[in-house]
Amino acid sequence: MISGLIMEQRTCKMPRARGWFLSFVVAVLLWSAASAQIRYSISEEVNEGTVVGNIAKDLGLDKSTLKDRKYRIVSSNADPLFHVNQNDGVLHVSRKIDREEVCAQSSTCLMNLKTVLENPLEVHYVGVEVMDINDHSPSFSEKEKRLEISESVLPGARFQLKPSRDPDSGHFSVQQYKLSQNDHFRLEVKDKGEDGKLPILVVQKSLDRERAKSHSLLLTAMDGGKPPKSGTMNIVVNVLDVNDNAPVFSKDVYSVMLIENALVGTTVIQVNATDLDEGPNGDVVYSFSNSMNLNIVNLFDINALTGDIKVKGLIDYEEKDRYEIEIEASDKGLAPFITDKSVIIKIVDVNDNAPEIEVTSFSNSIPEDSRPGTTVALISVNDLDSGLNGKVFCAVNKDVPFTLSPSSKDNMFSLVTKSPLDREKQSQYVLTITAKDGGEPPLSSEKTIHVVVSDVNDNSPEFSLSPYTFYITEANEPGTSVFSVKALDRDENDNARITYHILRDGSEGNKLTSFLNINSETGDVLALKSFDFETLKTYQFQVVATDSGTPSLSSNVTVHVFILDQNDNAPVILYPVSSNGSAEGVEEIPRNVNAGHLVTKVRAYDADIGYNGWLLFSLQEVTAHSLFGLDRYTGQIRTLRSFTETDEAEHKLLILVKDNGNVSLSATATVVVKLVEPREAFAAADVKSATKDDEDNNVTFYLMITLGSVSTLFLISIIVLIAMQCSKSTDYTSKYLQETNYDGTLCHSIQYRSGDKRYMLVGPRMSIGSTIVPGSHANTLVLPDRRGTSTERSEQM
Repeated sequence: MISGLIMEQRTCKMPRARGWFLSFVVAVLLWSAASAQIRYSISEEVNEGTVVGNIAKDLGLDKSTLKDRKYRIVSSNADPLFHVNQNDGVLHVSRKIDREEVCAQSSTCLMNLKTVLENPLEVHYVGVEVMDINDHSPSFSEKEKRLEISESVLPGARFQLKPSRDPDSGHFSVQQYKLSQNDHFRLEVKDKGEDGKLPILVVQKSLDRERAKSHSLLLTAMDGGKPPKSGTMNIVVNVLDVNDNAPVFSKDVYSVMLIENALVGTTVIQVNATDLDEGPNGDVVYSFSNSMNLNIVNLFDINALTGDIKVKGLIDYEEKDRYEIEIEASDKGLAPFITDKSVIIKIVDVNDNAPEIEVTSFSNSIPEDSRPGTTVALISVNDLDSGLNGKVFCAVNKDVPFTLSPSSKDNMFSLVTKSPLDREKQSQYVLTITAKDGGEPPLSSEKTIHVVVSDVNDNSPEFSLSPYTFYITEANEPGTSVFSVKALDRDENDNARITYHILRDGSEGNKLTSFLNINSETGDVLALKSFDFETLKTYQFQVVATDSGTPSLSSNVTVHVFILDQNDNAPVILYPVSSNGSAEGVEEIPRNVNAGHLVTKVRAYDADIGYNGWLLFSLQEVTAHSLFGLDRYTGQIRTLRSFTETDEAEHKLLILVKDNGNVSLSATATVVVKLVEPREAFAAADVKSATKDDEDNNVTFYLMITLGSVSTLFLISIIVLIAMQCSKSTDYTSKYLQETNYDGTLCHSIQYRSGDKRYMLVGPRMSIGSTIVPGSHANTLVLPDRRGTSTERSEQM
């Protein structure tokens, strides 16, 4: 059915003449609805399930989305008259409709339906007019009406009769009255508008009691149906004698203003009528007209003697704002005269109704990335009062990112967002909607709703540190966890579930990542190989943390790893070394040398650093303890006293060289000292000098190669560490200084700064005042800070 078309359905066949009339009505209604909202019409008493119209087609809605968008009629009635099919958008009748029950005596029975679609929210208004059918006949409350009329009554005298009632409305209500043919009376009909037509019996010819004591008349009421339906009442007029004056009211028009909710017993107005007759014929009594609506009789009362009209029931402006009361003044004559008069009572509204707030199409959850202006709910406010008393002002609490936007329809508001939302700052809001009218004093009402802000993936994972610095000991066990990284995401659920992986870009500096693996859930990093401090001292790589949102967000962090030395290299004897490679040597000295004479030096080297590379010398075996002494730090062998004739000519010394690791490693060297006479010593010295020069040259050459290799490794480490520290934003600097102490022992030391502390990986000698850092495997010292800082920070080693 197209928009604006009024559809009529009938359950019975109508005559051709009635069909022409209904066609004319359809044409008129079609013209009137073309400029209004979608409007349908349907006859009352149609069967349940009767099709009213196809709303989806008339509105141009996509039928396939109606069910998903929860297309429905919003109604506060527990037993609605209509329902809409979500599959095809067709409006059906839910139960039989009795127009007289739904709309009473209203001329037009128009029912406004509010239909709602969600996601996105749409509201459409549909009007359904329930068309009346002529299913009732006019009827009188009395089958017979008896009137007593004095014979002295003049032509033109009027007698109001009780009207016929027809529950149908409009054209099918009572349209005309007919009086049976007679010579003395005629019928007039007074149109009372909403109260219908009122029959009045008028005397058109003087009555003569001597000719006729009574007159029998038949009053017929007919409605506007085709064919019309009718009802009848018998009227019996008894003719009385004398009383020939009717009461006369003091005013032509009675009108008064009455405030609603006036107390019972409040006097509304006093009417007054006089009768020129004397005695009972001149005594006036007041009453309501027989044509008075029963509802009015329940609201007002009249004093029969004084004419005071008083409040009898609850006066509600919202129910009706104007009353027209028909009153009668009658004398007490045998044939009393009755005069009727209308009293108009206008009700003055007072502010006695607070606004009513109704929330429809409420979305209790809204994504945090919703744009400002996103609709959360529709708010309708209703105030039964009128004027300023019914003018409603609506607002929401100010400390929330929501506002109320007025709709084009009166007292309709949209609850929308006014600023961006952030679930991580606030995940839900309690909104208080306040509606206040313009009365004096104003009345207000409140309604509280809860809005939950749902999460979207708008936060990247954040690592607890950046960058990470870890220290691991060489010779670690492959496949075990060496350290762990941790990242947090401020989102929730899948948006906060983090997985980790190592960035592998195939670059030259990133080759070591092939020997690392990471647990994607816990962030534990596993080493797939064992690291060797002497081969690799430091490296770095990047770990990427990615959340599980859609689309996912990620962040990365740089991890610096320092390999810590372990005592895994035994000392190597550089001198003495024999021709076959064993650590053995022969030294010849004159017998006449003094105490303190330098016999030789034992030279050794350890590839480890710190305490692990700090070598100590000791005599394990010696033929004469009183002849030779060994410096434990330098490896120098010196005489302790002068030789005597009784001392043997050859002495064998077994020297033990060991490092200072937790589990020390060692090597041994054998030196044979031969005592010769001075002349032989000098001759032998000349012969050995050339050989020893060659040996010294060879030793020096190997020593230079060793020192150069060690220096190159440490230089590379220094450059890498300086580059790493320069990239940091924190006050963290490191300085690596190579210090070669070669005094018979080749050893190393590294100094560096972390925060306010200076650290040194030491060789054979320690600075006075140094302390050992716990957990450093006894090869790291903390040096006194010569800058005099008051704060100390320790890095985990």
